[in-house]
Amino acid sequence: MRKYVVACAVLLSALFVFNSSLVGQVPNLGTAGNFALFTTNGAITNTGISQITGNIGSNVGGSTGFGNVDGSMHNQDAASAQSAADLLVAYNQMNAAVPSFFPTSILGNGQTLNAGVYSISSNTSLNGILNLDAQGDPNAVFIFQIEGTLNTILNSEVKLLNGEQACNVFWKVEGAVGMAAGTKMRGAVVAHNGAISMGVGDTLEGHALSINGAISVNGIRCQTPTCSSLSILTGPATPYLGTTECFGLFSGIGAVTNVGASSVVGDVGTNSGATTGFNPATVGGTVHAIPDGITSQCATDFLSVYANLSALICDIELLYPAQFGNGLVLTPHAYLLNAAVTLTDSLFLNAQGNPNAVFIFHVNGAFGTSSFSNVILQNGAQAKNVFWLINGAITIGDNSVFNGTIISQGAINLMSGVTLYGRALTGVGAISTSAISTFMQAGCSPAILTQPLAENVCFGDTATFSVVATGFSLTYQWRLGLVNLIDGGNISGATTSTLTINPATDLDAASNYNVVVLGGFNPIEISNEVALNVQIGPLIIMQPQSQTICEGDAFSFTVLAVGTSLSFQWQRDFVNLIDGPTVSGATSNTLSILGSSLQDTGANYTVTVSGVCLPE
Repeated sequence: MRKYVVACAVLLSALFVFNSSLVGQVPNLGTAGNFALFTTNGAITNTGISQITGNIGSNVGGSTGFGNVDGSMHNQDAASAQSAADLLVAYNQMNAAVPSFFPTSILGNGQTLNAGVYSISSNTSLNGILNLDAQGDPNAVFIFQIEGTLNTILNSEVKLLNGEQACNVFWKVEGAVGMAAGTKMRGAVVAHNGAISMGVGDTLEGHALSINGAISVNGIRCQTPTCSSLSILTGPATPYLGTTECFGLFSGIGAVTNVGASSVVGDVGTNSGATTGFNPATVGGTVHAIPDGITSQCATDFLSVYANLSALICDIELLYPAQFGNGLVLTPHAYLLNAAVTLTDSLFLNAQGNPNAVFIFHVNGAFGTSSFSNVILQNGAQAKNVFWLINGAITIGDNSVFNGTIISQGAINLMSGVTLYGRALTGVGAISTSAISTFMQAGCSPAILTQPLAENVCFGDTATFSVVATGFSLTYQWRLGLVNLIDGGNISGATTSTLTINPATDLDAASNYNVVVLGGFNPIEISNEVALNVQIGPLIIMQPQSQTICEGDAFSFTVLAVGTSLSFQWQRDFVNLIDGPTVSGATSNTLSILGSSLQDTGANYTVTVSGVCLPE
């Protein structure tokens, strides 16, 4: 019993030391980690339709035969040079890792391995399934040092268990690498002195990298790892749509017409032309039959949206627009397609688990789809975060399912049976629909069309402030500065589009009334600050006093009054006085008369005090 306990203690200690030492041996791919396929010296060729997520490049050679790649092509440029240098460093780190396990040259057949460095001194084959078990540690690292070639048999697979990640698996191969059809490989495969070949239907979550050898692939799927330790792709910033967010279908200049039973979520309209054929009962917004203030604002906002998207710098160019679709998988980026586009079959938009990831497509040309085409959202992607800037006419084929907001400068034709999760908006061009269904998020950003105006009211009268806004699910909150107003007393409508203060008193006078407008989506809108000026009617607080004087003396009468914009008019025996040689101040609060005479004796002097409001 005692010998058993001691043996276990020694074993556990050895395992602890091994795991600690392995941390320092984790290879760093550097910029080579941005490449799905890369060779320092050799050509890279493709046959068939391959789906690649990640860069492709050669530092001495070229890349041929590839269609659209979700990444950039780097051949003999600064990026490929840096990748070549980084790859050599990573290879040396893999080669220098201290091995702890020495398996046979045949891997797989249901075998399960735990984290560590594995050294195989001969040509190696992968047969069937190989399980790599992280045992619950997401940082568990596997390094395979193969001193010969590596080949897989048909439909072989590397499986990752219990938290293992492809970015922590490394295959250092001294010779050539050949993957038979249907192989599912995971990890960074680095061939030192040999070519890499991947067959039809192969998938690789990782990298195929060679230092001295060509790379050839045929109808494969390859993506760089999406490990938790790596940066999450977010794509470009979400454009601010303004009032265009309220519309399901909109044209700045052009008719908007429908035939058949179409269902639309959002407003429908045009700012120049007519909107016809839509049943208001199946439109989840307003049908603007003719241009109005809302369509005018939408046309203005559309130009802003279009200009902002046009100025966006795309980070990936899809080089073969005519081959768009065909099962292509894309990740959050801004994509350029610099010619007319035909979407065939399916396009997959993979958010990689980020629900806020944004996809933007900039198409310089017409855009069309085949019938029954599909834009499919994966791993958290949302239609509200997909935008299509298209500089040309658009035709979405019969029975297609399309995701995203279309921002166009051309006619838009949504054919029979189309389902659009988004909006179709154009600056110039007609929109025609035929028995379609559109959906978008339930709400749109609020926009203030008419700001509140300052109010000048008399004490005790009614003051009102009003705002006109557009958007879905709007709510209002009137404020005095940053303090919310509530209904009660002389306040009503504090949470409506019109605030009423009745009666208004001098306590209500202020210069910073404003309203916060909220809708289904951010951002909120805050109005301009406006003033309430409460004006006071005239009130005499000191009456003029009778006077006794000697003939020829000067005399004056003074009245003191309060009120807004006061004016005065003195009278003698109910006749208005005017300033002259002996009279001054006839229209001020003090009347002065020089050189009194007997005719002034017993005269009745009065003053009328007026203001913008009636006396209290």
